[in-house]
Amino acid sequence: MATCGDRAVGTRVLPLVAVAAAALLAACRPETEASQPEVRPVRTVTVVKRPSGETVTYTGRIEAENEARLAFRISGRMIERSANVGDRVDAGQVVAKLEPQDELNALRSAQAARAAAEAQFVEARSNFDRQRTLLARDVASRAQFERAEQSLETARAQVDTAEAQLKAAKDRVSDTELKVDAAGTVTATGAEPGEVIQAGQMIIRVARKDGRDAVFDVPGQLLRSAPSDPVIDVSLTDDPSVAATGRVREVAPQADPVTRTFEVKVGLTDPPAAMRLGSTVVGRMQLDASPVIEIPASALTESDRRPAVWVVDPKALTVSMRTVDILRQGPATVAIAEGLDTGDIVVTAGVQALFPGQKIRLLGTPR
Repeated sequence: MATCGDRAVGTRVLPLVAVAAAALLAACRPETEASQPEVRPVRTVTVVKRPSGETVTYTGRIEAENEARLAFRISGRMIERSANVGDRVDAGQVVAKLEPQDELNALRSAQAARAAAEAQFVEARSNFDRQRTLLARDVASRAQFERAEQSLETARAQVDTAEAQLKAAKDRVSDTELKVDAAGTVTATGAEPGEVIQAGQMIIRVARKDGRDAVFDVPGQLLRSAPSDPVIDVSLTDDPSVAATGRVREVAPQADPVTRTFEVKVGLTDPPAAMRLGSTVVGRMQLDASPVIEIPASALTESDRRPAVWVVDPKALTVSMRTVDILRQGPATVAIAEGLDTGDIVVTAGVQALFPGQKIRLLGTPR
């Protein structure tokens, strides 16, 4: 018969037996069940090749195909400039003048020098004719005749020199007037009346009427993927009905040091008059429609400083990283040049938390 003390001992032993049994059961569980790896849910897309043919759009401006920077050939004080920004000018029109007094004085001096040289030449020729007659009569010596002949040649050379100096003086007088060589519109000025300007200093800049360019700043990536000799559709940003077409006429050989873009000039064919210089325009170009692989931009990651994506093994449901070459990249999609094939399954969401060989679960499938 148990005593009260015995019952107290039995009551304490029962909880200890329960704890030991629980520990024994935990030890008997399979090790794989305790350390099962985490399965990461992801979103994916199956790669297919589709015709690209997308339209790219860039904003640019209208500029003259040819611009002339007009300047005086000589230095001096400018006393007149009759053309201002926006003015239309014609070929041969005088648009600026220098003070001509010094050049006019030089012209008069050159004219006097030529008159003196011609007088000396007339005198030398008369003396030569006389000495030749006397020599024929054996009155003058051969030496006197040769000296007269030499004087004549010297006088003739002095006349030629005076003629050249006179022509140069006339040219300098003509250079005091700045004339337009072709019709166009003044787009800039570089000096005001009253200023002392230097030879070659820009006075006005004229956009000639012989053509219009649509100028765009384009990234090098687009230049590499653009078709050869594409047709560019250009229209005004504030009035799309004012439109023209053109072809690439010139591409800058060097990128802008700040924006890292290349300046592309598109020569317009019969642009409407409403496409004035400086107008803001939109240019559209259709890319080649060759099949390409495009994936969402969210799928892109990086491996060893190269673009990469996570590719799913459909049988094992694991992922591996694969580097790719990008053809072009937009804000929403990325065109892949190399690295992916049709049928590959690429992770598009959850790429930041993956590692090679990790088990994944496709979102939308049963657990």
